Order: sequence, then structure tokens, then C-alpha cells
Amino acid sequence: MSTTTDKYAFGMIGLGVMGRSLLLNMADHGFAVAGHDKDQGKVDSLNQEGDKFAVKGFIDVNEFIQSLTTPRAIMMLVPAGKPVDSVIAELSPLLDKGDILIDGGNSHFTDTNRRVEELEAKGLHFFGMGVSGGEEGARKGPSMMPGGDKDAYNVMKPIFEAIAAKVDDAPCVTYIGPGASGHFVKMVHNGIEYGIMQLLAETYEIMKKGLKMDNAHIGEVFARWNDGRLQSFLLDITKDIFKFNAPGTDHLLLDDIKDEARAKGTGKWTSQSAMDLQAPIPTVDTAVAMRDLSKYKELRTKAAGIYSTADHQQIEGNKEELLTALEQAFYFTMIISYAQGMHMLSNASAEYKYDLKLDEIAKIWRGGCIIRSKFLENIYGAYGKDPKLAHLLLDGDVSDIVTSLLPGIRKVVAAAVNAGIAAPAYAASLSYFDAFRSERMPSNLTQAQRDYFGAHTYELIGKEGTFHTQWTAKQD
Repeated sequence: MSTTTDKYAFGMIGLGVMGRSLLLNMADHGFAVAGHDKDQGKVDSLNQEGDKFAVKGFIDVNEFIQSLTTPRAIMMLVPAGKPVDSVIAELSPLLDKGDILIDGGNSHFTDTNRRVEELEAKGLHFFGMGVSGGEEGARKGPSMMPGGDKDAYNVMKPIFEAIAAKVDDAPCVTYIGPGASGHFVKMVHNGIEYGIMQLLAETYEIMKKGLKMDNAHIGEVFARWNDGRLQSFLLDITKDIFKFNAPGTDHLLLDDIKDEARAKGTGKWTSQSAMDLQAPIPTVDTAVAMRDLSKYKELRTKAAGIYSTADHQQIEGNKEELLTALEQAFYFTMIISYAQGMHMLSNASAEYKYDLKLDEIAKIWRGGCIIRSKFLENIYGAYGKDPKLAHLLLDGDVSDIVTSLLPGIRKVVAAAVNAGIAAPAYAASLSYFDAFRSERMPSNLTQAQRDYFGAHTYELIGKEGTFHTQWTAKQD
């Protein structure tokens, strides 16, 4: 039986792994909390795990609502989309003006915009909050990205700062900005996550197919990298995956897993939103596309029977030198993935009037979240020095690092192409960089073509105005 109390300071709707873990985290820090779920098993699990704390699970939503102190503070952790609207529709009549409702799931930011307006009209405080860190982060300290009603956030601030991950004693949570900014920033976080995961997958394939390395050696390399400048959560879990055997066997579970990746949609949303903002993020776009391509297993198998894979040749050269180049290449592409995401946030801040503090966002990503890494200290430093930095690659310290990595990324991309090994995110990252540093791109030809077939006009160097040419007219 949970420790009894008359009232609970915080309520959670949705007692899956994340919701239950967050409540128990709050209980660890001395807060009396309640949870509601329609699944009796999940309610029972909360009551069992929270046995020694002021924690209580409810199956009846009315009892749950009445158990909370006023003004009530309730977080929803349910699947994005219609489930969130259903919960809001059920809760709204039971709440009083001034109560606080928080969406802690991965809702699309446009849905959050709509809900902000709808609930504000009912006198309810509402904000969307991205939560990152998975089950372990939720239980031991996540990174949280709340945006929207600032007064409502300030009420919740003591709880969130208490349960957040800590880096240098600073909590990994901060007020992001107005409207749906919290969910927008979490979406971009997930896009960066897609990019880095794809880069790790390509790194694995280069080692396995190109360098003919066995699983043990690949795992050792990932572990060695994680002890150095590439240290990150995603690399840390990857080296663990290379040590986990399938139960009752002497081979890796990894080798038994289908090569068909799934997705919940946040990567796709990031790509779509980036195109709306005209913020190019080709590393993320490629990662989304590769997850989609992986699902066409039957087509890929047929193609493999038609097109010989004999050109999957071993990458020749000194293996340790090649691994040194690969470490440089991965560091380079990881930086590019972050740089693209931060540029997208910069554009969104201006377009949607979020007034994002990019240094604070980098600061709270240093702990608790899935994309935490040692390099985020560099990002935090760059935007701390210059809050108006237009692009991460323009920072002096970052540019020094990137320049030092160029030999490695060029060597790896060339070697992968010559060996017939797909490395699309590596190639996209390098091409993005080479285009970004081009003072003059070949886009003048694109403009000429657009004017030729569609009279879309063009601009001239050193002249004001727009121009159109009859390209088929006879010239003197």
C-alpha cells in the first residue's frame, strides 16, 4: 500500500513506461503524486512500485481529479494525435479555471498551437513539453523542453528542476519559449537523433563490409571512440549492443534483428518543417529516407538478385589508418547533424517568434536526453559567446575542429563509393558542407532554366530588379 496522503501535488495521465517512471522520479524527490490509466495492470504496477512513497494510481478519472491539490497540475503522456485530443475532451469538463494541463508526449507542434488556443479560451493553462531520455532518463533524470504558458511553467518549475538530469549541478530543463516552441525543439532534437543514428549505422556497415571486421572488433572500436572526443549516449548504447548475445547462443542478438527500421514520425515532421522554413537539413532527410527504404525488404532482395554485390570490395589500406579516418569522418558528420538542427531552430525562432535561446537549449541537451554528447559543450560555448550566431559552422572554435576532420571524411566517402557501400548520410553531410562553404553555387543555371521554361525571372549581379529573357530569340 502506498504512503497515504490527503491530496497529491501532481497528476499523470498515461502510466506506460515513461509516465510511471516520471511519477516515481517525482516521488523520489519528495513530491506526492497520482496517476490515472484505463489499464488496471498499469495502475497496479504504479501502486506496487510506489509502495514506499506518496504515490497512488487511479482507474477512475473522477477520483483521480478529486485527489489533486488545486490549482490542479496534470501531465498527459499518451500517443500523439487523436489520443491527446480524446484525453483533453474527457478532462476539460472535470477541471476548473486556472488548472494546468501539460502535454508531455511527442505531439506535432501545429497540434499544440491549436490546443493552446482552445484551452486558453476555457480558462485552462496549457503547455507542451518535450521529454527526452527514454525509460532510464524518465526514472533517473530526463532533459525537458517546456514551452507555452510561462506562468504555468513557473508553477511547475520546482518539480521539473528537481527531477531533471543534472550537469555541473545545473538542471537539464529550461523555459523554451511561447506557443508550441517546446514541442518544436523536441521535434528537432529527434531529427538530429535520426541523423546520428543513421551515421552510426553507416559506420557499422563500412566496418563490416568495407573493412571486413568482425562484431567483436567493431564493438571494441565503438567502445574506444566513446572513451574519447566522440563520447555520447548513442555511441554508449551502440557499444553495449555489440556485447549482447542472443539468449542461449554465442552470437549477437543484433545479427538476428531484421534490417527494417521503424519510426514514429518525428523525423519526418522535422524534414517537412525544415522545408517550410527553407532550412536545409539533408543529413536528417537522408536518415528518414533510409528508414523508409529499409522497409522495402522484398524489393531490396529482388534487386540484390539482379544487381551483383560483387563490387562490395574490401577497402584497401592500413586498417588502423582507415579507422582513424573513419573516426574523423563520424565526428565531422555528427557535427554537421547538430549544425543543421541548430540552424533550423534559428530559422524557426525568427519565423514563429519563439525567441529561442540556443545556448540554453544546448545546455539542457548535455544531460538526460538521447542526443547528449561531449560536443554539446562546444555548441553551448559557441552560442554562449554569440547568442546571435547565424550558423554553428561559423564559430571559430567549431570551424577549427571541422577543418581538422576534412581529410578523414573525404577519404571515407571516396572509399565507400569506390567499394559500392551505401553511405548516404556521410555523403549528404559532406556535400552540404561543401555547398555551404561555396561563395558561388551553380544556382545561377537553375534560375536561367526556370526563366527559360516558365518565365520565372532572375536577378543580375550588380543590378537592381528582376529580369526575363526570351531564350529562343535570335541574337544579333
